Amino acid sequence: MSALLRQIPANIPQDIRKIRIENSHLTELPRGSFENVSALEYLWLNFNNITVMHIKSLEYLLALKELRLQGNKLSSVPWTAFQDTPALKILDLKHNRLDVLPEHALRYLPNLTYLDLSSNQLTVISRDVFYSWPVYQRSQRAEGQIEAISNAVLALHDNPWICDCRLRGFVQFIKSVGPPIILMNSYLTCSSPKFRAGKFFHEVELNSCMKPLTSALDTNVTVPLGLNVTLTCFVQASPSPAVWWTYALKLLRAFNVSTEPISEETVRSELLIPAARPADAGNYSCTAANFLGNTSVAITLHVGVPWASTTSPGWAPIAPAEPGAHVEVRIAKQTVYGITLEWFAAAAAAAEPGETWYTLLVGRYDAAQKDAIYIGPGINTYSVTDLLPATKYEVCVAVRNQAPRKGQCVVFVTGSDVSQLEQREKLIHIVVIVCAMVLAVPAGMYACTAEARPGCLARCPGTCPRR
Repeated sequence: MSALLRQIPANIPQDIRKIRIENSHLTELPRGSFENVSALEYLWLNFNNITVMHIKSLEYLLALKELRLQGNKLSSVPWTAFQDTPALKILDLKHNRLDVLPEHALRYLPNLTYLDLSSNQLTVISRDVFYSWPVYQRSQRAEGQIEAISNAVLALHDNPWICDCRLRGFVQFIKSVGPPIILMNSYLTCSSPKFRAGKFFHEVELNSCMKPLTSALDTNVTVPLGLNVTLTCFVQASPSPAVWWTYALKLLRAFNVSTEPISEETVRSELLIPAARPADAGNYSCTAANFLGNTSVAITLHVGVPWASTTSPGWAPIAPAEPGAHVEVRIAKQTVYGITLEWFAAAAAAAEPGETWYTLLVGRYDAAQKDAIYIGPGINTYSVTDLLPATKYEVCVAVRNQAPRKGQCVVFVTGSDVSQLEQREKLIHIVVIVCAMVLAVPAGMYACTAEARPGCLARCPGTCPRR
């Protein structure tokens, strides 16, 4: 005990019947860990740091009756390893990290009389795990017979059980279990969901599992421009589903999504769209999923458009323009795929610059309708970066809810391709370098070159300094 062992010692005498290594530093049980001690009957390895147990770590232990692995760090156990220990009666795995018990976990433990799985991380378990246990099968066959069956103690308490439909069969099994299978602690409690936390198994009635069913009160919603709108969907499912919204927007915006249960099997999910804009119009899908599958419902949103469909280059406002609300627009920077706009509002339009919103209308010059982009107060620049090359565009800037006036629209053509820009940049670099070289040559060298004759090179050293 409390030894600095890193592995099972290799020099254990062959006739040893009991091994106890506790509070040491064992981290794994490798293959054939006890192949030289086939007489072993009792193996205690409590309170180590064992995280891995090889599928053949118990090989040759046909006489093993008791295995205790309490207080280790096992998150899983190779249950088929117990094929090598048919005489095993006691298996203690409490205070580990087991979170799953496969359906056939107990099939290879025919003579077990004590199984402790308490204080692990088990949340959901199928009753079939115990239906396939030979001890349980024998007890069912012996019902009403005089044949005596040995009692088997089962410990499952202090696990974070999720009491939803997935645990229904197991809860029914626990309620019906009786001798020869005896629960060490029959008061198993639920850890979640919230409304069942702390309740005993015998107090809950669980429904069957159900694939999500999504619905909406209104699948066609119309909202005036600038108002908040909330899209709502309802989901019936068991167990509780994951819910998310998907939507296609040209401009990404931050939305608020909230999902909350309104009954045991129904949740409500709401998506809030603040200050609805034309770009927010479209189809929104509310999707719900659990382990049985997923379904979705689509909600179509219509938003009042502030600009009527017109042919370029004119624009027709919904509301009459306010007198004097003029905006000066210029292109601050242009690339092959976009431009950067800069605008300045005239005095009348900028009377309250901290509250003035602007509308950018961007589109191909010959397009019947342009895309509207709304810019908040205090901003006077915007970059459009996803334009097509070699294409004629028009962009207008106006005070919100007003039509753009003359001088507030700019027509431009994007570059043909990237290579042209690169060639232009290279040409500029070459010109700059040549100019620098020319400027670096002394002025006298030009005069010397102008007077060059046969034999000039002989006279240059004397002429150039004088000039």
